[in-house]
Parts: sequence; C-alpha cells; structure tokens
Amino acid sequence: MLENKRILLIVAGGIAAVKAPDLIRRLRERGATVRCILTKGGEQFATPMALGALSGHQVYQELFSLKDEAEMGHIRLSREADLIVVAPATADIMAKMAMGIADDLATTTLLATDKPVLIAPSMNVMMWTHPATQANLQTLKSRDVITVGPGAGDLACGEVGDGRMAEVADIVAAVGRFFQGARDEGPLARFRVLVTSGPTHEPIDGVRYIANRSSGKQGHAIAAALAGLGAQVTLVSGPVHEPDPDGVNVVKVETAAQMLKACQDTLPRDIAVCAAAVADWRVADAGKRKLKKADGPPIIGLAENPDILATLSAKGPQRPHLVIGFAAE
Repeated sequence: MLENKRILLIVAGGIAAVKAPDLIRRLRERGATVRCILTKGGEQFATPMALGALSGHQVYQELFSLKDEAEMGHIRLSREADLIVVAPATADIMAKMAMGIADDLATTTLLATDKPVLIAPSMNVMMWTHPATQANLQTLKSRDVITVGPGAGDLACGEVGDGRMAEVADIVAAVGRFFQGARDEGPLARFRVLVTSGPTHEPIDGVRYIANRSSGKQGHAIAAALAGLGAQVTLVSGPVHEPDPDGVNVVKVETAAQMLKACQDTLPRDIAVCAAAVADWRVADAGKRKLKKADGPPIIGLAENPDILATLSAKGPQRPHLVIGFAAE
C-alpha cells in the first residue's frame, strides 16, 4: 500500500504524541520509510530512542545541530519526503505554519518544503474552537494542507468535545488515500469538484437568524465519496455538526452570500454538486444590535438571496462541465 513511500513525521508537543510510536509502526508495516522530527514539546511525551528504534532512522531534534545543519538538514528533510505528516498538530504549530514562523527545526522544515503536508490536529476543545485556530485552519486548507480529524470525545484535560487527535488507523488511511490519489488510481483522479452542504443562517439581528433544518449529512457524504474516488474536493459548508470529511478541503460559511462568494472563489472546477439548503430569503436590513422585546414585534422586510445553483450553471468560461443540484419538494 505504501511501498517505497517516504514519509517525514513531525511529532509536536501534545499528549497525543504518545501515539507516535504506533503510527510509525503501522506506516512501516505498509511499506513506508519513516523519518522523524521531534519538537521540544514532543520530547515531553515521546522519546527519541523509541521513535528511532521504531523508524530505524535517526530522530532529528535540533535546528542548530552542527552535524545535521552542515548538510542543510532542514532543506534535505523537506525535499526527501513524499509526504510530511504532522501528528499531533498542536494549536501552536498550526499557528506557526499559517503565519510562516520558522523558529525550530520542525517549523523551518515546513516552511522550506514544496511537498504535500497532512496534519492531524490535537488540542483542548476551547483551543480548537477559538477563532484564531479556526482562521489558521482555513488558511492552511486554502494552501492545500490536508487535514484528518480531530474527533470528538474525552480529552486528556478531562473535558469532552472536539479536539481529540484522529485515531492512528484513520491517519494511516488518510495517508493511503493521499498516495492512491497521487497514483491516479481513482476513477475521478484529476477531477476538481465543488460540493455545497448544510443550511445557511441569515441574520435577523445580532443574536437571531433565519435557518432551516438541513443537517449537511448528504453533502458531506457526497464530498467524502468523491474524495474516496480520487477527486480533488472543496466542500463549502454552512453551519453543521458533521465532522469534516478526510481528504477534503472544507470552507465554512454562514450566509447565502458568503456561500456564493466561496463557491466563486473555487472556480474553475470540473464538477459542481449543489447539495446545500440555501435560504431563499434574507433580512433586508439586518443589524448587529439585538432587537428588544419592549419595542414590540418587529416588521421584518425580506430580500431574495442569490441563486447559487443558477449562478454556477450560467454560461461562461468558468462554468463547471457538470452541475448537479438538489431540491426538497
């Protein structure tokens, strides 16, 4: 499955680093060659001796190693790999990747590489949902960084929620899917696909909005299936509780106008699948101030939202070759 594939594993400083030995073992069982960079934080949870024994190679730790940097180690490591995997990917290393900060061997290597990167985020639920982390995530996805996870469940801090690193088996599967697509074995390999999913929320005031009951399950399942067939998939999703499909670039939006812009920003695409339940109407004069009950029932004027399916279907140089739409009737 991974014969002759060269993987550079960057182990950052999160509790999920204890899973790194198992990840190395499973990647090697499938034929991959694995080299490791261990950050200072990662050393608190995994030892260089263990990672070196399981990988069969030297574990790299120091940017200013006289021996390694005499050979331009960070450049060599960044160029030799077929894929760089960051697991766990902490909020810290994700922020540095997004901002282009290179203050240790791991981040310098990531900045110096032109190879594909896959990250497995792992952090506390509040850190994961923080706007800064979500903004950094979207930045990385816009640069085609592949993400797997995180999952929801019991966290090491005792809290429950999103932020748990994807299971080792899921990370290995994501690596396998990447190389499968790279070999052009999937029937949709080389096809660029846009999928929309979920509802839109149209603000009434600063706290209220008009919405519908769309769960996003269908759109997310379509995106996952297309990615599994080798397509390069961008999923533009309204507010949903569905996990991001593995191997899919997810762009999260709230309103119909935002969804339209996000879709247009992805063009050109070969295929567009419009599975989102886009609100037909928006509040014409929505404000940020909360409407007070004491002011009495408000008179809400509505304006028609843009028709995303019709816009994407319109003739033009960027029209997808195939446009598929869904409607609840």
